[in-house]
Amino acid sequence: MIRKIGIILEMIKFEHTVFALPFAFMGAILGAVAMEQRLPSWEEIGWITLAMFGARSAAMSLNRLIDKTIDLRNPRTEKRALPAGLLKSAEVLFFIIASFVLLIVASANLEPIALKLMPIAVLMLVLYSYTKRFTWLCHLVLGLTIALSPLGGWVAVTGGFNLSAWLLYGTVALWIAGFDIIYATQDYDYDRREGLHSIPARFGIAGALWFARTLHIVTAIGFITLFWLTELSWMYLLGTLISIALLFYQHWLVRPNDLSRVQTAFFGMNGTLSVVLFLFTIVDIVVLRQW
Repeated sequence: MIRKIGIILEMIKFEHTVFALPFAFMGAILGAVAMEQRLPSWEEIGWITLAMFGARSAAMSLNRLIDKTIDLRNPRTEKRALPAGLLKSAEVLFFIIASFVLLIVASANLEPIALKLMPIAVLMLVLYSYTKRFTWLCHLVLGLTIALSPLGGWVAVTGGFNLSAWLLYGTVALWIAGFDIIYATQDYDYDRREGLHSIPARFGIAGALWFARTLHIVTAIGFITLFWLTELSWMYLLGTLISIALLFYQHWLVRPNDLSRVQTAFFGMNGTLSVVLFLFTIVDIVVLRQW
């Protein structure tokens, strides 16, 4: 049983929750301060954490289950748990159902609108895994789906939106879409051979990297604009500049003729970026402004 749990956690890349969870907390904190002049309670943070774990676990498991046949034919992914036979489809399906139940329960303990909007999130979680079969915009769909984490965190504690919430959502969506394009360069040959859709398969590796750079330039503008739309101070701005430096360092690491450091750029830089920006935001609000 313990071995199975370990395989499942490896399958969903549990440690990569670091990409989205800091932004969920950031959305919750910025929303509570901007719209209700308070910090989220520890109870709210706890339920948001559980909702994030449920949503991400369901999304990753669905993706692995839906792409089982595709992964089996891809040399890069053929050793994943499902194609390698380490897990049965029924076991993964049970885990997906349990993850959605956790998401529902957690959402029910937050603002009522969180539960009402959950079907939209579930639809997007399911839809993403199919998009590579018919559109090279699949990376943007992934971004719009994962970026629900900060928007969901905002709504979960405030019950509403404002312009800053949508700006945070769009900025995180473009950040994720950009690094997913970089990650997809690894499957350029396979995607073209199998007729799968992606920006690297459609525009080539060099063209895809330019797409990613463009999206990340807009991402940088978005994070800086958030500074002007909110009451965040120089501390957040400093964290933003450091995060932007990390963002563009990953583009220096990956070249059209050298993709050997894609894993470093994808997992190292992006995980660090979200944590850095969150920590500087926390220091800004809690320490400097003493909320």
